[in-house]
Amino acid sequence: MASSQCCDNPPALNPAGGEGKVVDSFGGLKAYVAGSEDSKAAVVLVADVFGTCSPPPLLKSVPIFRLGQYFVVVPDFFHGDPFTPDNAERPIYEWLKSHTPEKGFEEAKPVIAALKEKGISAIGAAGYCWGAKVVVELAKAHEIQAAVLLHPSFVAVDDIKEVKCPISILGAEIDKMSPPELVKQFEQVLSANSGVAHFVKIFPGVSHGWSVRYSLDDAAAVKSAEEALADMIDWFNKNLK
Repeated sequence: MASSQCCDNPPALNPAGGEGKVVDSFGGLKAYVAGSEDSKAAVVLVADVFGTCSPPPLLKSVPIFRLGQYFVVVPDFFHGDPFTPDNAERPIYEWLKSHTPEKGFEEAKPVIAALKEKGISAIGAAGYCWGAKVVVELAKAHEIQAAVLLHPSFVAVDDIKEVKCPISILGAEIDKMSPPELVKQFEQVLSANSGVAHFVKIFPGVSHGWSVRYSLDDAAAVKSAEEALADMIDWFNKNLK
């Protein structure tokens, strides 16, 4: 079951802005794409329950889009139906019945295939909250070459045991879905598996969702979010060759 933290501090739903463009179909899904069309390396971003319609942190301000060395795709796994906290008739547990991470994983496979058809040879994926479960499934299935999980939800220790690519896990000190104790268990599992490179970090003083749901007027929150983005980019730079 999702924690209420998954829905805290919802973003302003405003799909305008950003440095990329929206395409009607990428691997069968509507998607926001940005970055270098000629790149041989790509990054798939898998959003939290609020989907791709929150550009200030996820689409407009993600520095990876401005690097130019990656082709970046943000698929709409929710088919235009992101979670809406104001809809009292459809609480998060009801919404999740139609939008399971397992369904997201299956829909991500054609996206990965479409990237390969473009001639892309190195693919990474980063998942936020709900999206982290999608990404860990991709990492277990050998679909990607590098993974980043940010304040993951629904991810279990058994999932981490099956990861087959370099993985970075960025957790929050204040998190009911993946508390520091669980993130440390993830690290212990990864440390015991010498065949999988890993980087695990718990950010102090922040709550679940801090990397994409924060006030741009809060300097400390912006700093923590930017640090997480820098860690994500560094991981992909190291592992997507």
